Amino acid sequence: MDLNGIVCLISGSSRGIGRATALMLADAGCDIAVNYVSNAGAAESVVEAIKKKGRRAIAYKADVGRKEETDRMVDQAIEAFGPIQILVNNAGITRDRSFMKLSAEHWREVLLVNLDGAFNLTSRLLPQMVESRWGRVINMSSIVAQMGNFGQTNYAVAKGGLIAFTKTLAREVARKGITVNAVAPGFIDTDMTAVLPEQALDTVRKLTPMDRLGTADEVAVAVRFLADPCASFITGQVINVNGGMYM
Repeated sequence: MDLNGIVCLISGSSRGIGRATALMLADAGCDIAVNYVSNAGAAESVVEAIKKKGRRAIAYKADVGRKEETDRMVDQAIEAFGPIQILVNNAGITRDRSFMKLSAEHWREVLLVNLDGAFNLTSRLLPQMVESRWGRVINMSSIVAQMGNFGQTNYAVAKGGLIAFTKTLAREVARKGITVNAVAPGFIDTDMTAVLPEQALDTVRKLTPMDRLGTADEVAVAVRFLADPCASFITGQVINVNGGMYM
């Protein structure tokens, strides 16, 4: 279970699940291209933590929903690291409103980052994976895509789209040595859930058989497993990490 020297790009990896994934893949031997959109300090702290593990890391600022920024980041990362063979499409935002109050701007903003971002990165990196006959594309979906959630129509659609994207692309590249899978976290203790009222978090815990929120490391373990060379016969799957909230 060795990823020594393999280069990985993780979108939205300055904090939360992305940060945990970057550190775990670095422990496995990967060199990491760290992507962020606003918090340079947090991204640089991830880079320093990875370097302390003896791996290479560079932070790149790019809004993955904007193709020109994504293309620039990918070009710079390939120049610095060489071919990128693991892509984790993790970047995601929320703009929660009930559908009757949801603006077209908030609808499109969430789809641009959460869904178009995965397209922008995957379309750029997939050709070199095909050329090398090995690659891993891992998409960060959500339990919300599977069971819905009040006030998150835009988020559910974007994350549900990632599941459809995962299954379709997996069929297209299965014979080229590339696996495409998704991870669907439940409610995880991150900045995204920290803004929820305590009453809402209590309800989440009651609906979760394990009676708690998950941790970013628990999600990162699933990504690490799917990235491994030994996971070569697993593709088109959605790995749920939700404490039993959705089965």
